[in-house]
Amino acid sequence: MNLPIYQHPSLTVLIDDSDNFLRSLSFQLDPTLASKAFHDTRSALHWLRQQSGPCTGAERTLSASFDAYPREVPQYGVALDLEQIHRISFQRKRFLTPSVVVVDYLMPQMNGIELCEAIRDLPCKKILFTGVADERVAVDAFNRGLIDRYIKKSDENALDRLEREIETLQRDFFTARSEPLRDLLALHSYSFVSDPAVATLVRELVAERGIVEHYLYQNPAGLLMYDTAGKPLLLVMETEAGMNAHYEIANDNNAPQSLLDALQERRVIPYFRDGDGMYTAAYRNTWHRYIEAAQVCRGEQTYFWALFELSADQLPGEALSYNDFLRNHQVTY
Repeated sequence: MNLPIYQHPSLTVLIDDSDNFLRSLSFQLDPTLASKAFHDTRSALHWLRQQSGPCTGAERTLSASFDAYPREVPQYGVALDLEQIHRISFQRKRFLTPSVVVVDYLMPQMNGIELCEAIRDLPCKKILFTGVADERVAVDAFNRGLIDRYIKKSDENALDRLEREIETLQRDFFTARSEPLRDLLALHSYSFVSDPAVATLVRELVAERGIVEHYLYQNPAGLLMYDTAGKPLLLVMETEAGMNAHYEIANDNNAPQSLLDALQERRVIPYFRDGDGMYTAAYRNTWHRYIEAAQVCRGEQTYFWALFELSADQLPGEALSYNDFLRNHQVTY
C-alpha cells in the first residue's frame, strides 16, 4: 500500500431522494465520519462542482512548474514548493473536501448511474448504495469506471460494509492525489514516500497515537501529523546519508563528544529547530532538548526515525482540529 503524501479527514456526500432515509443513515453512521446529505440531485451536482473544481480545495496548492531547456537532448527543470503540502493543514475548510459520494439508484430527477456519469471527471470516489438497481446495471457502471463500489441496502451488515468501504475509498482518494508527485519526491530526499515498510510504520503510528491527518514535511524530511484534538507531532525520517550529514556538521562545529557519539552510533535523531535544522554552537549546552531516541525502519533502505511533540507556536499557522470541526459541522438535507 502506498503512503499518501498528505491525508486528512474528508467529507462523505450522501445523495438519496428520501429525507427520512438520509436522516436515518446519517445518524447510524460512525459519528466521526463527517457527511453532507442531499435529497435533490441538482443541488448535489452544483455543490460538488463548487467544492471539487480545479480552483478550489486543498489540491489547488499542489502544483509543480516544468521548464524545458532547448538542448540537443531535451532536459526539464522542475520547481515544487514542498511547504505548500503541510500548509494544507492550516486551511480551515480542508475537512469539507468531498472524497466519497454515496448515491441511491432510483431517484426522480436522474438515477444514480446518470449522476455518477455527470461527475465522472471529479476525483471523488463513488458508491452505489441502493435497494433497486439490477446487479447487471451496477457491474456495467463499474466496468465503465462510473462507480467504485456497489452495495445493496438489503444486504446483511450493509451499514458496516458501507463504513468500511468509505474508509478504504477515502484513503484511495488521497493516494490518487499523491501519485503525480510521488516519483518526483522519491528521486530526492523523500524516498520513504514510496517505501511499503514506511507506509506500514505510519499505519501503526496512526492506530497507536490516534492520528487522523498527516502531511509531507520539508525540513527535516518527514511527516507532520495531528490527532483529533489538533495536537501536532513531527515524524522525522533520516537515512544513513542524513545521519552522516548530522554527524559531520556537528563535528565541524565542535559539538560535545557525547552528542557526536550518539549520532555516530545512531542512538538519537536530532531536530534543531532554527536555521537549516543542523547543529550549531548555539546548541552546545542545550542540545539534549532537541533529540529523541532513534528507532529503525528497515525497508528498501534503512531509515532512522523519531516522533517529536510540537507546540502550536512552533508551527507557522493554526490548524483547526477535527474535533472542533465535528462539533460545529451540521449535516444538511
